[in-house]
Amino acid sequence: MKIEAHKSLQKYNTFGIDVKAKHFVSVKSIAELKNVISLKKYPNHFILGGGSNILFTKDIDALVIHLNLKGISIEKETEDHLYIKAMAGENWHEFVLYCIKNNYGGIENLSLIPGNLGTTPIQNIGAYGVELKDVFYECEAFDLKTKTQKCFSKTDCEFGYRNSIFKNSAKDKYIITSVTLKLTKKNHRLNYSYGAITDQLKKENTDLNIKAISKAVINIRQSKIPNPKEIGNSGSFFKNPIINSRAFSQFQKQYPQAPFYKLSEEHYKVPAGWLIEQTGFKGKRFGDAGVHKNQALVLVNYGSATGLEILNLAKNIQEQVSKKFNITLEPEVNIL
Repeated sequence: MKIEAHKSLQKYNTFGIDVKAKHFVSVKSIAELKNVISLKKYPNHFILGGGSNILFTKDIDALVIHLNLKGISIEKETEDHLYIKAMAGENWHEFVLYCIKNNYGGIENLSLIPGNLGTTPIQNIGAYGVELKDVFYECEAFDLKTKTQKCFSKTDCEFGYRNSIFKNSAKDKYIITSVTLKLTKKNHRLNYSYGAITDQLKKENTDLNIKAISKAVINIRQSKIPNPKEIGNSGSFFKNPIINSRAFSQFQKQYPQAPFYKLSEEHYKVPAGWLIEQTGFKGKRFGDAGVHKNQALVLVNYGSATGLEILNLAKNIQEQVSKKFNITLEPEVNIL
């Protein structure tokens, strides 16, 4: 375990923003994490996972602790289900592929989402009709105050749309160290209700199973979202806005062609990408900051954009969407 000074974080965030950490350390065990947190020489900490949901706009004046905890284990199983535990530093997509290879079902719709396991409960990641909470069993987290491990059940996590207790009352109080999911071993509940998946499956003309759904999702995402290793990005930059029935009624009268998802009698979800596209931002480039040509929801760094340049673009998009539709876009990405 080595603590480095003035460390570039460019390769530790998927936007590829070149900011510096005042100090940096990578921890590979909970014992190392506890040791580092206890060092009085470094009172300020910043926890960094896969760096896939962060926009850095400035240097980090703290000890950046990179969570590199690894390991996957089966905690228990029944005839139909298994409880699989993964440490926080495991790559999410690689974990999904591992599960599919072993015929563990439930997370195939979440294929190719960037980032590590440790951040998945914070965001309650989701895609194509599935959210983490649908398969979540529990997670373990390091309590920064007591320096002990605490277990959080699904109820404890208070999951919402791209939201959890770790974004609210538990924010900055815990470091998630592992996540346990309840997956199916047989009789998988296949979710292919999203039109894009159905259309892709028809194209591929293959047997319907978790592997086929995963492949379909991967092909869809690759057609829309650039590989962060080639073009810096953080996937979806904004949340899909949820509006009440009164606002939706007015919106639909003005824009009857707009796509939407009915969540309940009182709430409707409108695709943020569609809203952004209607304001003319899709494919636009402002220096090295831009909006991807295939998916307006994805802001990109074409090379040397700063975090502030990408943030200013995001603010401009928010202003124009609000002006045109009277709908507020909220960032899905954490801005620092």
